[in-house]
Amino acid sequence: MNNKALTLAINYPEETGFTKTDISIHNEKCDLTSRYLSEENNIKQLFVTDSTIANLESVKSFLSEIDSNKTENDFYIILGAGEKYKTIENVLAIVQKALENNFNRNSLFIGIGGGVICDMTAFAASIFKRGIKVDFVPTTLLADVDASLGGKTGCDFCSYKNMIGTFWPAGNITIYPEFIKSLPENEFFSGLAESIKTAALFSKDLTQFIIENKDKIIARDSDVMTKIIEECARQKAHTVEIDFREKNIRAFLNLGHTFGHALESVAGLGTVTHGEAVAWGMERANVLGEMLGITSKETHEKIKLILESFGYDTKPLPDALKGVEDAKNKLLNAMHKDKKNNSSVIKIIYLKEIASPVVLDTNDSDILKVF
Repeated sequence: MNNKALTLAINYPEETGFTKTDISIHNEKCDLTSRYLSEENNIKQLFVTDSTIANLESVKSFLSEIDSNKTENDFYIILGAGEKYKTIENVLAIVQKALENNFNRNSLFIGIGGGVICDMTAFAASIFKRGIKVDFVPTTLLADVDASLGGKTGCDFCSYKNMIGTFWPAGNITIYPEFIKSLPENEFFSGLAESIKTAALFSKDLTQFIIENKDKIIARDSDVMTKIIEECARQKAHTVEIDFREKNIRAFLNLGHTFGHALESVAGLGTVTHGEAVAWGMERANVLGEMLGITSKETHEKIKLILESFGYDTKPLPDALKGVEDAKNKLLNAMHKDKKNNSSVIKIIYLKEIASPVVLDTNDSDILKVF
């Protein structure tokens, strides 16, 4: 591993059937060729990316090398870009590509992209011949700090987020923060929302760092963004090690998500980014938490100030729902369908204080009051 890389690991309990995920964060330019196209490689590899990422110079040149080398072991598939392509059909397209090229259980799938690509690639790996290895090269801030980490896979189904999926962690995650500079504004701020969520859940220091470095964050300063990625990766790795299958404290990572996933579904998948929806969901959870005497006023006000300083929509019914008839009840109905609920009662993650989360069953009548 390059000596410039920061390395972390997620170690899994023996009963999970997995060993560990190695994470490396590199401060140099992306070099997929030396990572995956060495002459010593003798296993079949399928690289999965999307039409946007495939046009980035570092990825485009890498795919060209696969074409020009005419290697027997290396293949790629380019899928459509965006949430609307996170479908079971595209998961099966990955499987079909592997089948057509005689992949076996010793082969490797590599997802190069954001959360959509990572989730689908790992899902395909988990079901291909009952499971093969998967690696990630995340290319979005959202994937760097959250989506690529922790082993959750899946795709959307019937307009609901991640309704089909498995737990299937990557063996290796190779992060190049340089990709952040190429992100469109909405994708950058989507990932930033997950970073703010992680900070609010686990670290007063990281929360303060985000407040103090607002201008550098907006400018995508390399040192500042690398620090945020490193700290978020550490926090999520620690949480996943303790609770791989989300039986207890890993549920905290869903702060803002029960509200946020409902917004994505009701607005129409892809209408708002995942991070924008999570930011709105965090504010709804904090409003509700303060109303119920769970969240301190100071905590609510601090998080709201951070969210609004970066331009997130925190209104009770966001602009994305303008013109949606009976939006409040549609949101509530979507929250009941959230995969994290095990009963008719909706579970909400609240912040008592920064770095002090709690998960509680919440009545429908209280939830409706914050829309």
